[in-house]
Amino acid sequence: MVQKQVVEALMKPEAYDEETGQIELIQTHISFVFLTRNFVYKVKKAVDLGFLDFTTLEKRRFFCEKELELNRRLCGDMYLEVVPINRSNIIKIKGEGETVEYAVKMKRMPQERMMNRLLEENKVDGKLVDRIARIIAEFHSKAETNRRISEFGSLAIIGTNWEENFEQTREFVGKTISTKNFKLIRARIGDFMKRNVSFFGKRVAEDRVRDCHGDVHSGNIFVTDRVYIFDAIEFNERFRYSDVASDIAFLAMDLDFKERTDLSNFFVKKYVKYSGDRELTKLLPFYKCYRAYVRGKVTSFKLKDPNVDGEEKSAAMKEAKTYFKLASTYAKIL
Repeated sequence: MVQKQVVEALMKPEAYDEETGQIELIQTHISFVFLTRNFVYKVKKAVDLGFLDFTTLEKRRFFCEKELELNRRLCGDMYLEVVPINRSNIIKIKGEGETVEYAVKMKRMPQERMMNRLLEENKVDGKLVDRIARIIAEFHSKAETNRRISEFGSLAIIGTNWEENFEQTREFVGKTISTKNFKLIRARIGDFMKRNVSFFGKRVAEDRVRDCHGDVHSGNIFVTDRVYIFDAIEFNERFRYSDVASDIAFLAMDLDFKERTDLSNFFVKKYVKYSGDRELTKLLPFYKCYRAYVRGKVTSFKLKDPNVDGEEKSAAMKEAKTYFKLASTYAKIL
């Protein structure tokens, strides 16, 4: 109930300390995002989805702080601070009275400079992709790794991630993914893991499993005077601690999905050059398959969401089918 009041309050200029201009609200399945003229305020929804739990104020505060810390690695000057939202006679950011919510405050970026928009307008070239490859290679070289993080590269945990995927997509078989492709992907993935036990072990031993970004795709990249790769996953270590190949596979898959395989291949080539990680290419189809499958799954979830209208549901149906088809093309070459 309190969250509903907070959302209503943050749609009004008096809840802010600055000139807001028109306030826009964007919702994702886990956040309320308020856009003012110069800033963005992101409030976590009080939800428990199994893989994330934001149900208490203390947990939302913790994950706001975590989001700030993790995203400053690649977007130092974009992620500004965690702000309290207080309630006295009115609900206000950094106001009087008790703290009823928290938000991550960010610098607002021009939406038209998002990489997915630039791709649509055919404004992404090799030079930009080269820059991104260099940034990510450098980020991975400095990303934390230790014995605990390395465990997330073990086949036990990778297998768990896949099983969760298969379990969560069972209800969409025959809707967004065909029975044939579901069985094909499941069999090929299982077979690939069995055949490559020692190779996965070698990746762990060589410190290729790190505290990665976890969500590197063109919708999370701004290109202004510099490149900002934002929105790293803060809510579940299992999605962020991974082989660097999984981080690379996401953007490579995204470029394939947008029918820019030329840029996808160039991106991988440049990353290999900057990182020196020549063996990464052996795992790319495996992780590209994983990334496309997860996108197919998450997009399929929209079909069950009561807040999503009919038009958006039919677009989601089409998009999910495309992701699952792409996942099956990767599976076939494993």
